[in-house]
Amino acid sequence: MELLKIQNIEKYYGSKSSLTKAIDDISFSVEQGEFTAIMGASGSGKTTLLNCISTIDRVTAGHIYLESTDITALKGKELNKFRRDKLGFIFQDFNLLDTLTAYENISLALSIQKRSASDIDKAVKVVAEQLGITEVLQKYPYQMSGGQKQRVASARAIVTEPKLVLADEPTGALDSKSAKMLLERFYFLNHEHNATIMMVTHDSFTASYASRVIFIKDGKIFNEIRKGPGSRKQFFDKIIDVVTLLGGDVSDAL
Repeated sequence: MELLKIQNIEKYYGSKSSLTKAIDDISFSVEQGEFTAIMGASGSGKTTLLNCISTIDRVTAGHIYLESTDITALKGKELNKFRRDKLGFIFQDFNLLDTLTAYENISLALSIQKRSASDIDKAVKVVAEQLGITEVLQKYPYQMSGGQKQRVASARAIVTEPKLVLADEPTGALDSKSAKMLLERFYFLNHEHNATIMMVTHDSFTASYASRVIFIKDGKIFNEIRKGPGSRKQFFDKIIDVVTLLGGDVSDAL
């Protein structure tokens, strides 16, 4: 079932005398339960694309539909309600509130939705167990490792059971062990709970956990590949092949 539809979107920055086209007529769709990675060199437009889908930024032209709702037309209270109820956000720098414990950070979104205290407690404990952070629920962000903070941020994003989880370089600030643990949790949520995830990443290893990778170059879709029945190692090799086609050094081109 189609969950997200991107239709001929364009995004310009700057003034009439100095226009930059960040997104150039991009169209694609995402099925319910897909784990999609977006890759591209710095300045390719991948983060701008994610920002437009997340409604942080507005498209210059085109339309974005989530469950047939044209989110490019939403404004004010409708837009706020859409963000609160339909989207989950995971940022590279965690964006946790320093004065709240992990439990309070995760439960905040549910409190805004006016859920009952018993519902909130149950939901927080379930998602904490799924992400392996039960032992840090009563800790503050300064008492946690980077990996723990990112998993708390991920728990906050998915605890409301959003239709779409958007992750911007979620492993960018993590060491390799923490990154692998987080990606395995993403994989679990995608496969066991049918969570739909869209993730921007520079890293081919990170992208190999997705079921599909869309490559962006100069604001356009350059290529896309799907994992299929092969192993994650085979998918990683496919990703590297496309990275090589894009040119430059494999380790830092994307």
